[in-house]
Amino acid sequence: MFLQHHDHAHMRAVTDALIFDTDLTHFERDVIEASHNYAVLVDFWADWCGPCHALSPILQRVVPGYEGRVRLAKVETDEDENMKLAGRYGCRGFPTVLMFVKGVEVARFHSAKPETFVRQFIEEHLPA
Repeated sequence: MFLQHHDHAHMRAVTDALIFDTDLTHFERDVIEASHNYAVLVDFWADWCGPCHALSPILQRVVPGYEGRVRLAKVETDEDENMKLAGRYGCRGFPTVLMFVKGVEVARFHSAKPETFVRQFIEEHLPA
């Protein structure tokens, strides 16, 4: 019973949040299923990664401007089983950002990028 309550609370928090953490256990629901309702950027990052720390504030600044049309899921690759998730999507370096729309990856980029690049990336791949 606790697990069901926890999962329900987790789902509500994810639905309400524009920027949230996810993991191997919740990825299918938080990203793949959710991307049928809005685009989801997935930031695969690591705490030891300097470029990850440079990109993170840019993503956090840009995403809210899309007023819910884009959400940001953050996957810390050093936590638990998350490296398996990074491997599943062929992430060879960090940060790697993937964009999911309607259940599929539509685009990706690697490394830290300036805000103008991130905005253009989103605009280019965001459904009309």
